[in-house]
Amino acid sequence: MLVLITYDVSTETPQGRKRLRKVAKECVNYGRRVQNSVFECVMDAAKCREVKEKLINLIDEKEDSIRFYYLGNNYKTKVEHYGVNNDFDVEGVLLF
Repeated sequence: MLVLITYDVSTETPQGRKRLRKVAKECVNYGRRVQNSVFECVMDAAKCREVKEKLINLIDEKEDSIRFYYLGNNYKTKVEHYGVNNDFDVEGVLLF
């Protein structure tokens, strides 16, 4: 299923900037960054629960927020994109 993960981490303190880096680094491990604080992640339910727990443990719930949007398996009919696009297939093979 496609899960859209969005976050807003306070960067007013050094600790906040550190949390932001950790959250972004964790999200990069599971999906594609489509905007500064927005990631598209294709994963099964078990992996989603794992990622959610990791991310919730990284943020400060009094200062930060994180959202998970579950677009399901038929996400290709639910996502529209306009503007710059690299024609990236989130389920395709990545070559480094």
